[in-house]
Amino acid sequence: MVDHNPILVTGATGYVGGRLVEQLLENDVTVRVLVRDARRLQGRPWLSRVEVSEGDVLQPTTLQPALDGVQTAYYLIHSMIGHGDFHARDMLAARNFGTAAAQAGLQRLIYLGGLGDSNSPLSDHLRSRQQTGDVLRASGIPVTEFRAAVIVGSGSLSFEMIRYLSERLPVMICPHWVYTRIQPIAIRDVLAYLAGALEQPESAGQIIEIGGADIQTYAEMMLGYARARGLQRFLLPVPVLTPRLSSYWVHLVTPIPASLSRPLIDGLRNEVVVRDHRAHKLFPAIQPMAYQTAVQLALDSLEQGRVKTAWSDALFTTQRDIPPVMLTNQEGIISETRQLVVRATPEQVYRTFASLGGQRGWLFYNWAWHLRGWLDRLIGGVGMRRGRRDAHELRVGDPVDFWRVEEVQPNRLIRLRAEMTLPGRGWLQFEAIPTEHGSTRLIQTAFFVPDGLFGLLYWSVLYPAHGLIFAGMSKRIAEAAERLASSPLTSNQSSFTHG
Repeated sequence: MVDHNPILVTGATGYVGGRLVEQLLENDVTVRVLVRDARRLQGRPWLSRVEVSEGDVLQPTTLQPALDGVQTAYYLIHSMIGHGDFHARDMLAARNFGTAAAQAGLQRLIYLGGLGDSNSPLSDHLRSRQQTGDVLRASGIPVTEFRAAVIVGSGSLSFEMIRYLSERLPVMICPHWVYTRIQPIAIRDVLAYLAGALEQPESAGQIIEIGGADIQTYAEMMLGYARARGLQRFLLPVPVLTPRLSSYWVHLVTPIPASLSRPLIDGLRNEVVVRDHRAHKLFPAIQPMAYQTAVQLALDSLEQGRVKTAWSDALFTTQRDIPPVMLTNQEGIISETRQLVVRATPEQVYRTFASLGGQRGWLFYNWAWHLRGWLDRLIGGVGMRRGRRDAHELRVGDPVDFWRVEEVQPNRLIRLRAEMTLPGRGWLQFEAIPTEHGSTRLIQTAFFVPDGLFGLLYWSVLYPAHGLIFAGMSKRIAEAAERLASSPLTSNQSSFTHG
């Protein structure tokens, strides 16, 4: 990089912004991020490598510190919820930022907008995305505006809607908008274009349409996802299903609320394909991948890293506002997190949960664990007979009853992957995090990725029982660790009480 000044990234807590920060750091770029609340960055692996400035684009007086010494900024802010007023907020935010950037002497803005023919009747959401670019250009600063359609990557809202619908519905109702042509693009290619703009000065002042290698309908995208997952899915065309009704249907069968899905569905009524091919001329080294390749990469991310990435997100901000139980459904992963403050060291808490299973059992309702193992064995599963290799030590790959050790971080974390028969995939994770007051935060999280509606039904039906058992187990772990801490003479022994 010739420019050693910091590059400002707005929207760093969002899907694209968070990944762009990591990409820029890999390219040895000095990065500053603008966020409304710095606590929202807790848990990001790149946090210690960036400058953090707090500010709000809706409050222009807060922006100057973030822009000081900056020559180039990424504008990755947009709204989708707000009872119809998201357009006004987007325009105000862009105007405030553009004005502040011009006053600070910025030389360039890079913006990610929405693909669509501006001469056709666009949806409110797509029109707002494109008009945001117009407002940024009105500041007088050269703007590189990339316009993209559906972004394919685990965690992107557009792709997750495809994934939820394809996973959960053997027969999918298809209104007319499902057959509109789309040119989806992989998140990796989006990041390549965004980061590459820094090295391509000729992209300044340009509107650049970007898309993947394939043009498909939304129906073809869902069927393509199903093929990648080995699922057989059928499409049932229906003559009438408005975007509003479609959004309610998505709300019913997926975790995506109607307030988020409706702007997306509204936008799918517009054909969104690349018509201007200047992206290839400006960035010849970028060869966008095919849709099926992007889907497979997204699925690999979920299988190998997406769960782990979700787990590394911040679960709390300050000790006083930690919820004891947190149930979430994010990126197709249902998780239940329980947190307790334990009067023991992280080593003692870790030692306690690292000794679960086998002859020592699971501390609470141990009979229920054995019943689950017996039922699993009855239907051909692994059951509880495997026990564990060592009563105290765990290493990656060890069996623990009907679990398999997937990750071990000594004195901090253990993650177990379920190997019992399930309509989905499950994990159980324990963490021992030191607190400011000399105690330890025990974080116990159960994760489940359901396979279809049956998997979702399985979780819903058994959640009351699971909630009771997991709550009791976390309390027993805390109690056992505190007994270990208060009994130095028996510190070389484990003190458990079976429930």
